[in-house]
Amino acid sequence: MNSALTKEQVEFAIAFHGHECPGLTIGLRAAELCLRELGHNNDTPLTAVVETDMCGVDAIQALTGCTVGKGNLIQRDYGKMAFTFYRRSDGKGLRALLKPSARPMRPEAGELQRKINEGQGSPEDRTRLAELRAEAMRTLMELPLEEVFEIQPPATPIPRGPSILESLVCAGCGEMIMESRTRRLEGRTLCIPCFEKVDQKR
Repeated sequence: MNSALTKEQVEFAIAFHGHECPGLTIGLRAAELCLRELGHNNDTPLTAVVETDMCGVDAIQALTGCTVGKGNLIQRDYGKMAFTFYRRSDGKGLRALLKPSARPMRPEAGELQRKINEGQGSPEDRTRLAELRAEAMRTLMELPLEEVFEIQPPATPIPRGPSILESLVCAGCGEMIMESRTRRLEGRTLCIPCFEKVDQKR
């Protein structure tokens, strides 16, 4: 296995996510690349920007110390298998884009998954899909990182860090909102849901 991740790291990420799958494995390798090139957030402040909402994002949260709750994992769901990492101390960063040649699942897997999702999959279909998924995960863990990802410079500057902002009261529902998430309409401060209710009626 080419992956330098320990058995404990892999098991921790699987437990965090809830199951193992090829999508999580892509995230494992992206996290491994971050750890290799930039370190862990506990050692030096990092920021991760993910361009997907797929399973691999959980591996990045589990292994790099970049999380949504800390504000140093930013999700921009462009539907791309791309992950950018920045080290704040020196500005070093990289963008890892999954190579088409490393895409782990055969077309057969997609067809089997559709059949199963539609309630038409046989026990044999489920067994075959499990085999294909295991093969994909094994391949992803065995490839060198440079064969899994196209490693590029970051496409955008490092995002600003999280900040503590004032909380305001929504004039519509009366609930507290972070200042940066408010909307103004006819002199009133509104939360996004209240703003959308009023604005769509215009």
